[in-house]
Amino acid sequence: MSLIVKMIFGAHLYGTATDDSDVDYRGVFLPTREQILLGKIPKSKSFSTGNDVSKNNPDDIDQDFYSLHHFIKLACEGQTVAMDMLHAIDETLIVNSEIWQQIIRQRHRFYSKNLKAFIDYARRQTAKYGIKGSRLNSASKVLELLNTKNPEHKLRTIWDQLPRIEHCCGKGKDPNGMRLYQVCGKTFQESAAIGYVAAIIEKFYDDYGHRAKLATKNKNIDWKAVSHAMRAAIQVREILTLNTIRYPLKDAPYLLKVKQGLLDYGSEVAPKLESLMDEVEGLIDKSSLPEKTDTAYWDQFICETLEAHHFRKVKKYKKI
Repeated sequence: MSLIVKMIFGAHLYGTATDDSDVDYRGVFLPTREQILLGKIPKSKSFSTGNDVSKNNPDDIDQDFYSLHHFIKLACEGQTVAMDMLHAIDETLIVNSEIWQQIIRQRHRFYSKNLKAFIDYARRQTAKYGIKGSRLNSASKVLELLNTKNPEHKLRTIWDQLPRIEHCCGKGKDPNGMRLYQVCGKTFQESAAIGYVAAIIEKFYDDYGHRAKLATKNKNIDWKAVSHAMRAAIQVREILTLNTIRYPLKDAPYLLKVKQGLLDYGSEVAPKLESLMDEVEGLIDKSSLPEKTDTAYWDQFICETLEAHHFRKVKKYKKI
């Protein structure tokens, strides 16, 4: 496997490792000439000393390597794993190369409003444990309206009546020009049936309320997932304010306390995380970042890189 980079990853990169943390590695490889020509380029290759039955121990090693094609795709989508790798410091690099350095020099070209993938991830995590009463109140107000309307009618028929309050608002239009309405992170097209929307919001309201009660007692909380959500929001804030991510993270000591469940979720962690995500979403909306990554640039980069590596020294044969 022709690696262009291999790095120490995860908690050891972020600065949140403990004595119980296993070692993770990530990397990027160039596909072989045969894989390219036969159209059999793998997305990734994984190696682990652990097993699927028990949790990894500190001596276990997880290694995931992405083909250049797949890594570029992940980065263009603003996926967290790719953004983490793009900002890894030299001290964590075990394998380095000029190709990787070329990518790093142009990593700003991956920055776009697709960074919301970070925040979407964070929202999904915190939605499991959220206790902010305003979320339940907002969802309740929307439900009250929907339950008085014909469930078979479309959302567009009551568009101007939909509440525009905290956690409930219009979210512009989709690529097809369809207006969007968002309720507590869930987005609906104006063409959706009122009954369909009401059912989804009601399920959210019931599930969210139950988990919220447990969260007030610090019960059933996946602290590792919550710390990941907070880390994702912090990383996006750094990109938007500093145009980079600095490792180890400045907030690593606090994130470690969250990860270990040493703080109260209701009075400290949840309010801080809610505030942080609101801040970051505002920064993204106000930023001058492009809506999407310039994929044409990276397509050209892949072509030129693979041509230089595999094909420029191929012998030319005379025509028969």
